[in-house]
Amino acid sequence: MMRALDGKRVLLCIGGGIAAYKCPELVRRLAAEGADVQVAMTRAAREFVSPLVLQTLSHHPVALELLDAREDAAIGHIRIADEADVVLVAPATANLISRLASGMADDIVAAALLVARCPVVVAPSMNTNMLGHPAVARNLAMLASFGYRIVESDSGELACGYEGAGRLPDAEALVAEVRAALSPKDFSGKRILVSAGPTREALDPVRYLTNRSSGRMGYAVAAAAWRRGADVTLVSGPTSLATPRGVTRVDVTSAKEMYDAMLAHAPDSNAVVMVAAVADYRPREAAPEKIKKQNGRPATLELAENDDILAALGRLPGKRIVVGFAAETQNMVENARAKLERKRVHLIVGNDVTRTGAGFETETNAAVLVDAGGQIDTGLVSKDRLADMILDRVATLPLA
Repeated sequence: MMRALDGKRVLLCIGGGIAAYKCPELVRRLAAEGADVQVAMTRAAREFVSPLVLQTLSHHPVALELLDAREDAAIGHIRIADEADVVLVAPATANLISRLASGMADDIVAAALLVARCPVVVAPSMNTNMLGHPAVARNLAMLASFGYRIVESDSGELACGYEGAGRLPDAEALVAEVRAALSPKDFSGKRILVSAGPTREALDPVRYLTNRSSGRMGYAVAAAAWRRGADVTLVSGPTSLATPRGVTRVDVTSAKEMYDAMLAHAPDSNAVVMVAAVADYRPREAAPEKIKKQNGRPATLELAENDDILAALGRLPGKRIVVGFAAETQNMVENARAKLERKRVHLIVGNDVTRTGAGFETETNAAVLVDAGGQIDTGLVSKDRLADMILDRVATLPLA
């Protein structure tokens, strides 16, 4: 199965801050996504993390010196910059940011950044007062004017004892930033609304009706849309998943709450991707107290039909792309095409949830993308990959 960064070369430039201790885990996570990682370090960075550890994890000698006899023939700082598909500067200290903004080339890291012509991601990390100083703000603005992607630091307790902004984001967040830097920005300036996860329909104060949706597919679509430049709102049923980086999340529980949230946000959206597995039915009345056993007597549950969110989205006035999902156990393509016409939407993603490795509670999925122009069989792919395939198709669809 193809990984997110397979075949990509990442140059990780480490500055001399305490947050450098996070870099071994960062290298490991980048490698786990398929990246070939080359590490370069400032002299100060070596005081915080061992080059030997980074060499072991990256499987490459760490670039340490601008003038290195071993690299003279290849001109090391040029070679590592030319070979990179993306550069990640983490942690970017105030001193390193200043030197990069000034165009200095006084060490291996600064010199490589002057050579690099690939996307550059800069992750500042420092004391919160230092981060807020006008000089640092000016230097970061200068780097942004170069086209560098500036990562917003996290807030919390800092190693220096201060509380506030300045923490280096964790490895997962930085990997997401690297992926975003390498992604096309074909949805830049667009607003995309995504739903995800199951809904829960209360039976009594302690029980509810739900389904097996984990939310992974919807979260993957939201993350992919953000990587591709969209302003993303994710309406999520109950899940254990972390909010994708850069995404605005709206939590709901019931189908009624999801209906209200989706219809509230859809009018301002350029595209709506309805991934959530919404309950078709709810108990007609939720019991005010816990329902007790009936001493062997059969229990009867009367159900009422929930509002059809996808159909309501298809009827909304205005122009936007609307995508629905069809989780099927038989006649998948026929049912998906019928749903496309019945709900008056632009694209239906049909998937056979009985297929091994597809559907609920898996890391992979297999789908058929059905629209008025035909259909595309995706085969079994990761949910991340399927999310991009769906968005690729959305980008080609004309507005109704």
